[in-house]
Amino acid sequence: MSLDHLPIEERFVRASGPGGQNVNKVSTAVELRLDVGRADLPSAVKARLRVLAGRRMVGDDILLIDSRVYRTQAQNREAAKARLEHLLTEAAIRPKARRKTKPTLASRERRIDAKVLRAKVKETRRKVGKLGT
Repeated sequence: MSLDHLPIEERFVRASGPGGQNVNKVSTAVELRLDVGRADLPSAVKARLRVLAGRRMVGDDILLIDSRVYRTQAQNREAAKARLEHLLTEAAIRPKARRKTKPTLASRERRIDAKVLRAKVKETRRKVGKLGT
């Protein structure tokens, strides 16, 4: 799915992690913000995206994805865009409708047989009563 037509805001911030002194000077971590409400997506995809995003949804319908794994802005930007693209692709997949089915007669019989067998196993574990009672 292409990200070109979506209202994505990019912001660079200072990251922790590898980079030595460079980490304190250069803003290499990237935050991508997608306004889901304004995005040109079908309403069903938006709904699935909100569910899939979970805690990454912040404020007023904003999806926040950040990447601070790499030492360069370019690599972090690509990683964040790849994660956003993957999330959008997952949201675009319509879940299969569940068809109600009834258990077959054979499966019901197997279930009952298993329950009877289990009851017999447990019966052998019972304490034996005193003799003469």
